[in-house]
Amino acid sequence: MVHPYLREPEFLTELKDGTVKQLNPFSGTEVWTVAGRGNRPLGIVLPDPVPLDQTLHGRFCPFCEGRYLETPPEKSRVIRLPDGAWETRYRIPAQELDATVAEFRRIPNLFEILSYDYWHENYGYELPARVRDRKAAYLASPAGRDHVLAVVRAKLRAGGRTDAQIDALGEDGRIEAASGFFGGGHDVIVARRHFVDGATDNTQLAASGTLTPEEHQRFMAFTVESVAALFDLNRYARYVAVFQNWLRPAGASFDHLHKQLVAIDERGVQHEQAMERLRGNPNIYNEYGPNYAAYHNLVIAENDNAIAFAGYGHRYPTIEIYSKSEACDPWNHTEAELADMSDLVHAMHAATGVEVPSNEEWHYRPIDADLPMPWRVMLKWRTSTIAGFEGATKIYLNTIDPYSLRDRVVPRLFMLREQRAIANMRIATECPCRPNSLRYRANRS
Repeated sequence: MVHPYLREPEFLTELKDGTVKQLNPFSGTEVWTVAGRGNRPLGIVLPDPVPLDQTLHGRFCPFCEGRYLETPPEKSRVIRLPDGAWETRYRIPAQELDATVAEFRRIPNLFEILSYDYWHENYGYELPARVRDRKAAYLASPAGRDHVLAVVRAKLRAGGRTDAQIDALGEDGRIEAASGFFGGGHDVIVARRHFVDGATDNTQLAASGTLTPEEHQRFMAFTVESVAALFDLNRYARYVAVFQNWLRPAGASFDHLHKQLVAIDERGVQHEQAMERLRGNPNIYNEYGPNYAAYHNLVIAENDNAIAFAGYGHRYPTIEIYSKSEACDPWNHTEAELADMSDLVHAMHAATGVEVPSNEEWHYRPIDADLPMPWRVMLKWRTSTIAGFEGATKIYLNTIDPYSLRDRVVPRLFMLREQRAIANMRIATECPCRPNSLRYRANRS
């Protein structure tokens, strides 16, 4: 006989010797922080400072503002007007790329995870009429045609083809290979700076946390708009994965701030598992997210529309930032809700520091689901390497437990707020941490 009252397991257990065992309530991932390892240094080796060659300003990598023609034709850009206002511009022809400086650019990824051919061959996907028109207009100008042909050649070379093999395709064949540049489903949102303004050496990289709160809000809003645009572009996309790899140990190709957006035709195993649990308990994200964190004093910071806490049951030290909005979809958030979400994500990056490799992962309700699932962002510190023990046991050793993570971040937030480097927010003990603080439950559609 099944007892009518079954209590959920504890997801955090601290043993007498100080070992902390964690269980992720959504994925079931088991994580241990062994006593004596929680306060050890992060193990990050900083490069020796090397003075910057100022003649390379704006040209340090292919994402820099002086090398626009080394990336595929951009889809849109955000610029700062002389009066300080922000403006988003679309369909910029090649000959006008240098007419303005893009604070943020949306460009196709040169090496897509799912290529245009994937969608075309498997689903019969064709470029929508408006995209075909843009492609034709871009190629109609000599500057645009030269740009596309040069980038296609670089891509094919990187794929192992010789110049003779590329030439054998003919110009029309090379142009055909550029369809993904205009209607592909893998985009990159690139920030302007490679190094902070006024940098003098190679250690002064520009990261999410070095942006101003206002700049980060534009970065987030532009990303959200671009996610919605990918769904609008491809009706076969069931989800758009959004992530940010910061520094090479976290998977970045360039140490230049950027986010990636990838349209995929699956929800993903993680979402399927979470949705199965959500069907049985529509309040699960409250109970296992902010509520559980509040009851265990893991809340880091909060504002009117978002809350951040030290996560548990993750392979890497993870800060979780939840939106409190009634809207489950990021593109349906109000301007204030999106700004508050951005402010907390920005603050967590600033407190983490430029030197820490990290992954920023977005999670939100799949577009073909109607369950109450809030938008949440995970900031994972890539400070450890998964090795044989993890592979043999599927128990992951996380060197920083949630309590230690909270204790590292909170003092930095107070300092950053005092310096006015982050937006105003309630930090740690200033948070009311009311149960059921999320509002997404009110809107299931």
